[in-house]
Amino acid sequence: MVFFSVVIPLFNKANHIENTIKSILNQTFTDYEIIVINDGSTDNGEALTRGFNDGRIQIYSQNNLGVSTARNLGIEKSKGKLIAFMDADDFWFPNHLQELANLYYDFPDCGIYCSRYKIRISKNHFQTTLFNGIEQSFRGIAADYFFSNRPFRITWTSSLAIPKQILEKIGGFTPEVTNGQDLELWTKIGIKYPVALTNKTTAIYNNNIPNSLAKNHLNSMQLMDFEQFRLSEKDNPSLKSFLDLYRLEYGLHYCIFGNKEKANFYLKDVDQKNSSLAVRLLLKMPAVFLRFFLRLKNALKRIGFDFSIYH
Repeated sequence: MVFFSVVIPLFNKANHIENTIKSILNQTFTDYEIIVINDGSTDNGEALTRGFNDGRIQIYSQNNLGVSTARNLGIEKSKGKLIAFMDADDFWFPNHLQELANLYYDFPDCGIYCSRYKIRISKNHFQTTLFNGIEQSFRGIAADYFFSNRPFRITWTSSLAIPKQILEKIGGFTPEVTNGQDLELWTKIGIKYPVALTNKTTAIYNNNIPNSLAKNHLNSMQLMDFEQFRLSEKDNPSLKSFLDLYRLEYGLHYCIFGNKEKANFYLKDVDQKNSSLAVRLLLKMPAVFLRFFLRLKNALKRIGFDFSIYH
């Protein structure tokens, strides 16, 4: 058994996959395997991966079934004690796996182990992540995970590791969910288990290309079922506030493209005290103005200025 299994879903990331794998192979902690799941790519990303000729790299192929199914296959094929996830266009500093291993040794009963990370929002601009109520120097178990999981998320996919037995017990990613599948799984685990966090920044999240919000894509998305958390929310105000943040985000995105029915489906369950004045004002605007503001936000992001109206 290896200590870490690094699971990478690969779909048309030929421009990034080599740098991503190099950052894994440069780790100071070397007891790991790399499992790449080619999710029906049409570029040469798999060929580039095979070019490393490293015995720790395993490659499996499937039809384009989506990132959830790809990650679940990686978990199934893994032999590691901990599963570390890596997206095919992200980057680890050499200390990443060592820091997560140290965290596991010091706090062995947690459900998720997380490192700090930076976000690349444009070619030469980065954001430093901050978490409610947690100092930059803090290392340990988050006292209130859902409260602290904003304005940035403690659990970002490429900065965390989870014991394989917990993933098997929870059931992995929901294949039918095509957007927010990681958010759903981390929420399930965060309700049942403690979450530990390092004070070291060990990864870069490449978020410099705005997510596609084309109307056809948005309306075909399958989002997680919030109903599954209804009972837990009643007993945990921090969880309720955290999930309302995403109900608002999804609702506003549907408003942007004029789908009031789907917008109201998510917005109807939001507690108004969890909604900022800025969001409430935007929700009253015509869709054409919302689309203009979205284009403006993305233009600002490309020159290194990013913000969120949800916090």
